[in-house]
Amino acid sequence: MFRALWTSASGMSAQQTNLDVISHNMANVNTVGFKKMRPTFQDLLYQTVRDPGAPTSPTTRAPSGFQIGLGVYISDTYGIFTQGNLFQTGNQLDLAIQGDGFFKVVLPDGTIAYTRNGQFRLDADGRIVNPDGYPLDPEITVPADAISVSIGPDGTVSVLRQGATTVEEIGRIELAKFVNPAGLRRIGNNLFIQTDASGEPIVDNPGNQGLGTLLQGYLESSNVNIVEEMVNLIIAQRAFEFNSKGIMAADDMLGQVANLRK
Repeated sequence: MFRALWTSASGMSAQQTNLDVISHNMANVNTVGFKKMRPTFQDLLYQTVRDPGAPTSPTTRAPSGFQIGLGVYISDTYGIFTQGNLFQTGNQLDLAIQGDGFFKVVLPDGTIAYTRNGQFRLDADGRIVNPDGYPLDPEITVPADAISVSIGPDGTVSVLRQGATTVEEIGRIELAKFVNPAGLRRIGNNLFIQTDASGEPIVDNPGNQGLGTLLQGYLESSNVNIVEEMVNLIIAQRAFEFNSKGIMAADDMLGQVANLRK
């Protein structure tokens, strides 16, 4: 019965963590480029009273064993990188990736970070930067006399200068993809950084090597499905309640055993 208490407690703890993950997804339902997460449940160690196949006589063996489980835990949170819906903004520096890939930005310490958030702006020097002011990699600077910016599906950035009749190419946006994007480390602000689990980035122009293409004037919404998250929330709440009832039942049984011993 003491074992039942700890087993049910592990279930309550796991469901509490599950609720944390679901709440995080729901909180970011309007975050541009956000990718939802899912917890992975695994059973804990087992107490083996008798091994499967243990001898029951000189000529026979048990067809099954006698094992008692000790509960559950969450081993990891897995990122799901499905495409989010695209919505039009009309802003010439807003970009959406149609397909696989990440934008590359340079952090203040020189580290390359990756993001699906295509809300770009110009800083005081005319560089294309993300909402935190981190410049694209490779860096692209828009001339001060540019009156319009055009970004093609292949990442080509062109501008029309004041008084000019033809556009001028000033750079190209590169994308990166990973064999295992779920292995990227989330650092907040819609940014990911490379890890050993993600592997090395595959960097190329949009449309090459399986990378997606760019769509100017659009953004990618979060891939969180609010109805799905609400269902998961109800399931997590019910599972928490069931485990709490297990604790109550074990406690009642312990109380009855204690009374019998008096």
